[in-house]
Amino acid sequence: MSELPVSKVEWPTLALLAVTYAVWIVGIGAAAALWLPLGMILVALSAAQHSSLCHEALHGHPTRKRWLNELLVFPQLTLAVPYGRFRDTHLAHHRDENLTDPYDDPETNYKDPKVWGRYPRWLRAVLRFNNTLAGRMLIGPLIGQVWFMADDLRKIRAGDRAVLNAWLVHIPSLALVFAAFAAFGQMPLWAFLLSSYGGLSLLKIRTYLEHRAHEKSEGRTVIVEDRGLLALLFLNNNYHVVHHARPGVPWYRLPRMFRAEREAFLRRNEGYYYRSYREVFSRHLVRAKDPVPHPLWPKE
Repeated sequence: MSELPVSKVEWPTLALLAVTYAVWIVGIGAAAALWLPLGMILVALSAAQHSSLCHEALHGHPTRKRWLNELLVFPQLTLAVPYGRFRDTHLAHHRDENLTDPYDDPETNYKDPKVWGRYPRWLRAVLRFNNTLAGRMLIGPLIGQVWFMADDLRKIRAGDRAVLNAWLVHIPSLALVFAAFAAFGQMPLWAFLLSSYGGLSLLKIRTYLEHRAHEKSEGRTVIVEDRGLLALLFLNNNYHVVHHARPGVPWYRLPRMFRAEREAFLRRNEGYYYRSYREVFSRHLVRAKDPVPHPLWPKE
């Protein structure tokens, strides 16, 4: 199936972005005043949805103007990662030949077996728990943030201006989010921060098994054939091999593209497939998908 031409303005994405901001405002305000858990759920859902929309923006959506796309997602509702760093690391991640590489894939959780052997016992226990879906959702955002910020700090100390600039731009982004919270928020600060963490936890469901260790780069990327709430929350990025094959395709076309070439995509990724996120939870909630040290990486 050839890619259909993409319009200059993708209205479904713009509409969803507007709804996402509206739900976030309602979540921190009226919904929280009505019942705090409801407000927290809405904040977590809208933060996760916004991160998915940031992913669309860095791939050239919903307009053909990069500066406008980045302006549309400027307030970082998950609070944690500067958009510029997300953009740069994610585009580096799209070099499929490096997928799952402990050094060259910025989004992998695999570790070099030699490095793994030098970790203290407590850290290995923590990372093993983080390799279950329950662990990835509970402590994954914290572990990922600490690791990410430590690496960025090393880059900044080494003189990497692009990394420093991304964090400096993140400051007004956060200021805008907290100004909106001050203006509309009717929930305690702890509830807002916990809800934002919840948004990151939801995103970990998607990223948990997007890639596996495999000899062939084409066999490293998953298909989760889910069409429910999580698929919408992740903007169909569960059809992940389709996205990696055609990263310029907007989110609302990915399911149709997969259905049109279903067998070809499943051959391409060597059958790395789950029927739904329900299957993902049943298989991996408390049982790790694979080891932390990369199973195919040279041990010596």
